[in-house]
Amino acid sequence: MKIFESVINHKMNTITGDELFKYAEQFNIKVNRQQAYKVAQYLRGKNVNIFDDRERAALIKEIAKIAGPETAREVNKLFVKFTK
Repeated sequence: MKIFESVINHKMNTITGDELFKYAEQFNIKVNRQQAYKVAQYLRGKNVNIFDDRERAALIKEIAKIAGPETAREVNKLFVKFTK
């Protein structure tokens, strides 16, 4: 299972705005293209483990500062789908 987590975390740490937007659409998460770009820009190079609840919560708080609380909630929904 660790390899799966590593692949997902690597993807989150290198994701582009277009990719994030595409995943959001695929999972019916309400994030617009501009918000996806802001979040992806923040995520790049952070090396956050989205499988760790504390790290993910801290990340969501930072995303809320950047893109707003509603976007952060929606992005968190996407992260939860990735971790299941």
